[in-house]
Amino acid sequence: MASSTKYIFITGGVTSSLGKGIIAASLGKLLQSRGFSVTIQKFDPYLNIDPGTLNPYEHGECYVTDDGAETDLDLGHYERFLNIPTSQSNNITTGRIYNNVITKERKGEFLGKTIQVIPHITDEIKSNFYKLGEEGKYDVVITEIGGCVGDIESLPFIEAVRQARWDLGPNNFLVIHLTLIPYLKAAKELKTKPTQHSVKQLLEAGIQPDILVCRTEHHLPQDVKKKLALFCNVQLNSVIEAMDAETIYDVPLLMKKEKLDERVMTKLKLSSKHNTELENWKDFLGKLKNPTQEVTIGLIGKYVSLPDSYKSIIESFVHAGASIECHVNLKLISSEEIHNDNLKQKLNELDGILVAPGFGERGFEGKIETVKYARENNIPFFGICLGMQVAVIEFARNVLNLKDANSTEMNPETAHPVIALMEEQKRIDQMGGTMRLGSYTCELKRSSKAYSAYGKTKIQERHRHRYEFNNDFLKEIEEAGMIATGKNPETGLVEIVEIKNHPWFVGVQFHPEYKSTVLNPQPLFVKFIQAAIDKKLK
Repeated sequence: MASSTKYIFITGGVTSSLGKGIIAASLGKLLQSRGFSVTIQKFDPYLNIDPGTLNPYEHGECYVTDDGAETDLDLGHYERFLNIPTSQSNNITTGRIYNNVITKERKGEFLGKTIQVIPHITDEIKSNFYKLGEEGKYDVVITEIGGCVGDIESLPFIEAVRQARWDLGPNNFLVIHLTLIPYLKAAKELKTKPTQHSVKQLLEAGIQPDILVCRTEHHLPQDVKKKLALFCNVQLNSVIEAMDAETIYDVPLLMKKEKLDERVMTKLKLSSKHNTELENWKDFLGKLKNPTQEVTIGLIGKYVSLPDSYKSIIESFVHAGASIECHVNLKLISSEEIHNDNLKQKLNELDGILVAPGFGERGFEGKIETVKYARENNIPFFGICLGMQVAVIEFARNVLNLKDANSTEMNPETAHPVIALMEEQKRIDQMGGTMRLGSYTCELKRSSKAYSAYGKTKIQERHRHRYEFNNDFLKEIEEAGMIATGKNPETGLVEIVEIKNHPWFVGVQFHPEYKSTVLNPQPLFVKFIQAAIDKKLK
């Protein structure tokens, strides 16, 4: 184990969804801005091997890394804040841990031993804790433990954290516990008891938190902080207030004000390489909060009742909008509720239309109607993944008059499969195994909207899909005015389509939203918002 690497563990108590990911990303940003190299990993206590097969309603979007790992949406926050790529090693689930141990047992690697949660499962968890630190690339590894302290499923993780302290030694190990301080309106009082109970559960498991980060809607008075310090065995200046923020991008600055990074550095005996350089970040926040213009863009999808299903897309609009000082008023519209007779009423007010990714038939025809409306009314259109496929199908149906044109995903019997499975994918029968996942190269035509956005002919973008543009129809479609402006150089697969005589109509097979960060907004989103501004000004 790399002894020079420091390990920070973030646990959560009282309730889930308190924002451990945002606190982890904010702390990572602060340490990074002081000159340390930082990475963040997420350990999830569910039994799925990865979130790839989870319904977005269960867990929000599935985030994809460069190396093709399907991961938790928190990894999106880590990349957006730290501006560095994550990988397969940054997200581990209980399912993967048990899978690894059982595979080793089947191969006879334990030499006939009885396999138990302690030591075998906890050893596997710990070896994954340390994996990124052993690469020698990072000064600090932040590990977020998913779920809540006290959950049955997170017990092996908590036990592994307890053991890690003795492996690493006190100066290389730190636990931050994120908790909730509820405000009781009737009593007009902030209550510390849930936090006391939560810390007691951690103590019963053998872990003493070093720092408490308290989520609250009201400022914590000094006497409340003193009470928390006293009952939870932490120093008074290690009780950190985390007020609800106007935007998640305020959190690093709020945590800096609360001196979270200073407390961490003191406890880990880290000497700062230089003081925090957050000028770019403040510049971004300034533009985000003081836009000079505004556009309304419709996000058309089938999971709109849980916005986290489109987390990376929503954040991409924040980054790209701020870069050109434009506030994007995003309207999430369910594609299931769109049909011919309410199209105008639903889409009339929009300056731009984005058709979102997704799988399966539900809401599919509503997306087709939406694309037709955008194409015929010259409304800036952006289709991502399934959104691009829908654009191709709509074009084939209504411009080429191939009335039953479809994807073999929706209709395996269609006579005109303009979107279909590639030969090599037809032989795979496991749910997670048929996808094109991770980063692929795409070559752009110089005359295209995509080229004018990226400013280069070769790009790398991440994929997560099964079905592809069927090149048997390419000539016919191009002759009718929809051009393939981006292709994979190795396979010749179509990655980007555009319509020539339209102000801005771009469909992409990849997921550009995965690579958008605060400091590097995604170029296609920037150009799409610009096109929406231009339409509005006309």
